[in-house]
Amino acid sequence: MAIVVNLDVMLARRKMRLGELAERVGITPQNLSVLKTGRARAIRFSTLEKLCEALECQPGDLFEYRAGAATAIPTEEEAGLEQA
Repeated sequence: MAIVVNLDVMLARRKMRLGELAERVGITPQNLSVLKTGRARAIRFSTLEKLCEALECQPGDLFEYRAGAATAIPTEEEAGLEQA
C-alpha cells in the first residue's frame, strides 16, 4: 500500500502511549492499533480530527504517500527513531 501511517512516530514524539491516545480520542486501543499498523482501510474524518487534536498535529503528520511502498509500517530508521 502506498499510504504509510506514521501514528507510531507521532506517539513517540509526543511521548504518549497508545492507550492514552485511545482514551483521549474515544476509540478502543484495538481499533487504534489497527490504524497504527497500517491494516485499516478507512478512517472517519471525525476520528482523524480527534487524533490531530490529541497529538497536536496535522493530518499530513500522520499519513504520507510513498509510490511503490510495499508496507504501511515504516522501519525505525524511516520513522526517525533511534534506539537508546
